[in-house]
Amino acid sequence: MRRSTIAKWILIGAAAGGLVWVALRPRGPVKMGDRAPGFTLPQLPSGRLSLSQFKGQVVVLNFWATWCPPCVMEAPSLEQFATEMKSQGVTVIGVSVDEDAQALNKFIQYYHVSYPVARDPDYRLTHRYGTYKLPETYIIDREGRVAEKIIGETNWTDPRMITFVKSLTGYTQASR
Repeated sequence: MRRSTIAKWILIGAAAGGLVWVALRPRGPVKMGDRAPGFTLPQLPSGRLSLSQFKGQVVVLNFWATWCPPCVMEAPSLEQFATEMKSQGVTVIGVSVDEDAQALNKFIQYYHVSYPVARDPDYRLTHRYGTYKLPETYIIDREGRVAEKIIGETNWTDPRMITFVKSLTGYTQASR
């Protein structure tokens, strides 16, 4: 092969490698205003759960674990919030990083968790969102953009939280 041909192939390979790196590189934590990264994860007790299933709804995406004390403290108010806000077009999705599916199932039964729970035991989605502390919650608006990121335990029955999330739904008191 001639040197010019080899040089061309090296240049083409380097350009292709650069494009692949740009497409697959880590992008850093999700920030407010960003489009929420889509996902499909295993759902408990069975099946798959995708963010795209809830297109057009406000989604409260809560990353948590059964072994996380603040997550356990938050669980009752999040369940109450999920139950009350469902009729407003709001869906709560729990993403558990628990490796032990049995412990997770026991937790869900004990706390009567009614909202969908997906598993991310290898932290792939958790890292994709930039989550570093549990619980961590992303409130996603109806257009699929992150409207708020909450790090740490939250009282989901706080009227300010309910008012904020309701404001994202487009529902008003008069439209009920």
